[in-house]
Amino acid sequence: MAHFTFILLFISISYTSLSQDFSPQHPIVPKFGGIYAIPEVEKGPDTTLTYRVVIDVTQGAEKSDELNPALNNIARMLNLHGLGGVPKGQMEVVAVIHSLATPTVLTDEAYQEKFGCDNPNGELIEALTDAGVQLFVCGQSLLARDFYPQPLHPDIMVSISALTILTEYQQNGFALLKF
Repeated sequence: MAHFTFILLFISISYTSLSQDFSPQHPIVPKFGGIYAIPEVEKGPDTTLTYRVVIDVTQGAEKSDELNPALNNIARMLNLHGLGGVPKGQMEVVAVIHSLATPTVLTDEAYQEKFGCDNPNGELIEALTDAGVQLFVCGQSLLARDFYPQPLHPDIMVSISALTILTEYQQNGFALLKF
């Protein structure tokens, strides 16, 4: 019986220690984009750099009541850099939303009218904006996908197109990511 108790105690301690070591971290974007500290990392981000990133956001959620995985990936990217020691002030991030991601930018009222539920991305959009991300939506996609002139989340800016945002920011030295 003592041997069995020892094994249960060992498993319990091991499980507790694993769950504590690998709990999601949110150093830059609270509540979204949870990432994990990996103790054996041999290469992290260079903390002396300023990261300038433009993100091409085209992915939509599979269901209208789900968080957009592409926007959540922006939070993950920021949190990964933060966990690696890069301060929020050294992250310049611009995202342009278009294609299947376009509905993500609607207000709750407009989203409710189109999809029958509140926009599940509102709080994430606010968290990304609070983290310093500039969020644009492609005006061409708004019109082509019949979301113009719907009211947009107040943290979203309209650009003439995704193509002009992407080419302009890349010309100004921003690295391109696609989600």
